[in-house]
Amino acid sequence: MTAMFRSAAVRLAQHSLAVAAAAGFALFACAAQATTVERVVSPKGIEAWLVEEQAVPLVAMNFAFRGGAAQDPPEKPGVANLLSGMLDEGAGDLPSEAFQARLDDLSVELSFSAGREAFFGTLRTLVETRDEAFSLLKRAITVPRFDDEPLARMKDAVTTGIRAASTDPDSLASQALAAAMFPGHPYGRPIEGTERTVAAITRDDLELFRRAAFARSNLRIVVVGAIDAKTLGPLLDATFGDLPENPFLRPVPDVKPADAGLVEVAFSTPQAVIRFAGNGLERHDPDFMPAFVANHILGGAGFSSRLYAEVREKRGLAYSVGTGLATFDHAAAFFGGTATRADRGDEALTLIETEIRRLASEGPTEAELDQAKHYLIGSFALRFDTSSRIASQLLAFSLDGLGIDYVEHRNDLVAAVTIEDVRRAARRVFEAGPAVVVRVGPKPS
Repeated sequence: MTAMFRSAAVRLAQHSLAVAAAAGFALFACAAQATTVERVVSPKGIEAWLVEEQAVPLVAMNFAFRGGAAQDPPEKPGVANLLSGMLDEGAGDLPSEAFQARLDDLSVELSFSAGREAFFGTLRTLVETRDEAFSLLKRAITVPRFDDEPLARMKDAVTTGIRAASTDPDSLASQALAAAMFPGHPYGRPIEGTERTVAAITRDDLELFRRAAFARSNLRIVVVGAIDAKTLGPLLDATFGDLPENPFLRPVPDVKPADAGLVEVAFSTPQAVIRFAGNGLERHDPDFMPAFVANHILGGAGFSSRLYAEVREKRGLAYSVGTGLATFDHAAAFFGGTATRADRGDEALTLIETEIRRLASEGPTEAELDQAKHYLIGSFALRFDTSSRIASQLLAFSLDGLGIDYVEHRNDLVAAVTIEDVRRAARRVFEAGPAVVVRVGPKPS
């Protein structure tokens, strides 16, 4: 359901550290409120959020440069994505095999991925190899090689993925939804690009993107693990300090989901894959949290949503069905989806649209509101049960501009939502219903 909003990494480096992480890197299996986040500012002014935990000698860092696939040249979508696969394919004086071997020798996990509005990186390292791990990261983001052989290999890998997606109804539905929602806009282009555009990307395209997007002022960093602020500050400068101060990003216009109606994509499958979307609320809209609660009641996680009850439990139309809220820097939407037997697609879609409008017109019951708030508050701590998840979650908060203390207050914000708040937000988001519906399956007779 959420494929169109997910980052599309070409590959993730997998090293022995991943085994160590899975076995023993669950440092913070505690309530989210117990996580202490410290702001660290390096001598050169590079800021990071730090969660220090000395119990296990490991360090995890997640970082992002604002300016993801939306910064691809309009005629060449796929540049950011291809770049994410190339940065660990050799840097400085180390060609691809030597760079990868050094990562393996040090038990370092280094990976990159491209989202629509940010370019992401992760680093996982043992404390004893920390300095060299950060040095390898510095080389990757400042002096990548982009040699011919790994470039051709990564292009082949991306192209193979694109071809595979063209035979997958879920991928087709997600791509069609993005294109219908945002026609002619960077958000509507495929993050991975197309076979044609990937083939046309050159090393100069990759370098131009890197130089334009990788800068200190649009960098967000979260570090979790066995490192203190005094050590982290100089390490940030050593790693990121040679980057330019400011990026050179293309302007991205504000946009609302287009009123595209029903989009049919013919595909030979016994199921109809359905995706839908409509206008949403910006992340800093005062009604966003009430809308978040309303969405949970309608089609959120768990087994108590209205759509789950009506579509799956009562009628057995689908195995799963759900909705979500998406916020970008220049757009906001609600979205959702399901898959059902092709001959029952119209029935499922009518039922979903009816429930969306019923929530908008009637609002929830007090019991539904209490149940939703209890779930959302109780499950929040599960986002912080490992160092990697803490780093990822805090980075998302940082990119959303929510503040370093948001983790301490988030549950209070949920608890404060009233039934009047939810009714108002539900009307704002769901009253108009979906603006676009995509159905992938057998061609209607």
